[in-house]
Amino acid sequence: MVKRFGNKMVSLLFATIVLVVLWTVAAQIFNKVMLPTPLAVVQAFPTLFGEDQVLKHVGVSLLRVISGLVISLILGFGLGVWMGRNKWANRLFDPIIYLTYPIPKLALLPILMVLFGLGESSKILLIILIIFPQVVLAVRDAVKNIPDNLYNIYGVLRANQWQQFKHITLPASAYALLSASRVSLGIAISVLFFAETYGTQWGMGYFIMDAWQRMDYPTMYGAVVVLSLLGLTLFLLIDAVGYLALKWERK
Repeated sequence: MVKRFGNKMVSLLFATIVLVVLWTVAAQIFNKVMLPTPLAVVQAFPTLFGEDQVLKHVGVSLLRVISGLVISLILGFGLGVWMGRNKWANRLFDPIIYLTYPIPKLALLPILMVLFGLGESSKILLIILIIFPQVVLAVRDAVKNIPDNLYNIYGVLRANQWQQFKHITLPASAYALLSASRVSLGIAISVLFFAETYGTQWGMGYFIMDAWQRMDYPTMYGAVVVLSLLGLTLFLLIDAVGYLALKWERK
């Protein structure tokens, strides 16, 4: 694990250097105040973490992202497994998911704010509405692809329902859940950024847009960097959980 972590850190460091170089070159080419150099953004960090209280905004956004993501994964995993193992449940919920899935969920934000207010509930619910169907479909398809003869073999061995779930269904669906978590994380952060531009004074979305409106571009870019680091940290945590929980991830 240490070797794998070290290799990943080296790769991330190299990618960071490349991005910083490209950013610096772009700033020199455009030579506009709207695109400050990385050095100017770093110099704004003391104010960012001091007077601007960016850590409080990060904490609020982190709570919203984790709440929406965890609820979506738990509910989506449960329904996905049920639909994958139960034909009646799949016939009932599959048309509902496919009918509602194409609806642009971001357009539902005003409705959620009217029904649930401008507080945390509407923002977390928006994340859930977007992520939940993706998790359900990913887990459902993974469970449906399990050969029936595996369950027959365990049935001959007199394994009960829990043992069959533990040794067959759970391992087969866990990787789908892990993949859905990785994809959903980026979507959750993007959705949250949009949701935090309305009806709140806390959160990284509000902070970035406020800096943009004040034309404080170093602060704006610094906040974008902080939000990116937050997403990267969460992504690495998901990778670590997958590495520890799934044996085949270690190979």
